[in-house]
Amino acid sequence: MKTVELMKKYIKVNQLPLLPVLFVLLFTAFPTAAQEINADVQVNRNQVDGTSLNYLNNFADELEDYINDYNWIQDTYQSDEAINLIIQINLLEVSNDFTFDANIIIRTMRPIYNTVRQTNLFLFNDENWTFNYTPNRSLVHDELRFDAIATLIDFYVYVTLGFDYDSFSPLGGSPYFSEAQNLVSLAQTTASIGWERSSRIPRNRPQLIADLLNPNYQMLRRAIYTYHRKGLDLFLENPEQARQNVLKSLEMIQDAKRQTTSNLLYDTFFNAKYLEIVSVFEDAPNELQLEVYDILSEIDPNHLTEYRKLQ
Repeated sequence: MKTVELMKKYIKVNQLPLLPVLFVLLFTAFPTAAQEINADVQVNRNQVDGTSLNYLNNFADELEDYINDYNWIQDTYQSDEAINLIIQINLLEVSNDFTFDANIIIRTMRPIYNTVRQTNLFLFNDENWTFNYTPNRSLVHDELRFDAIATLIDFYVYVTLGFDYDSFSPLGGSPYFSEAQNLVSLAQTTASIGWERSSRIPRNRPQLIADLLNPNYQMLRRAIYTYHRKGLDLFLENPEQARQNVLKSLEMIQDAKRQTTSNLLYDTFFNAKYLEIVSVFEDAPNELQLEVYDILSEIDPNHLTEYRKLQ
């Protein structure tokens, strides 16, 4: 299945209703401490299934334990602040030596302040993953040693943390994006498949993290903070001001895109956000809707059909 089709299907299946008129309060008076990542791993093995691969039955659980049981950061998260990380692994081929070709869809979400709603932070389809997974193998967390499974998981956990921290403070995710860059550098010393910067597959891990750390894209990352912390998180308290701040974030993205060349980060942002953006403005005054539509038609023509609802 093509990338766009996979991601559209994934959004439709998992998308929560967004920004209703009435919100229900989420936070309790005494939230309990929890792990920062709440991972849900799903493995689709329909294309490679066979009795010799029954040991894969525990693969998803092992990956979940690997992510959820490790302390990735020093900050303490409350139970209502955890980042939901959904990983969909599609196994495509397997060789006799238990080497698998797969694609992996990463979707991360964080709560919207004072609501039971969540917002997509990051949605990415990585189409170029090759790894070896044999019976009775266990995963060990060691960021100084390359492992085709563990290093990829570590990479996307740090990207997840980076996007989460960017949504709470301007450029707050930089330390975690730097950790992800360290893993790219480690992987590139091994010439492993999927870690090379390739024009044949422009939406790749090295390109993703290079753009995230490129100063030319800092305006986009600052817009992520404005969109979430000053937009969505304010919606219950002041929907009119929240919409103005979301509009400001879109204007910031417009300015950034006019000054940069790679569309990877912009496409990644809007693949996660386009349905939500329409929901934010669906009850706004018509003049504001048209202003938003004009910006979106320039910076995200891929979802123009959905944005026409604002006309």
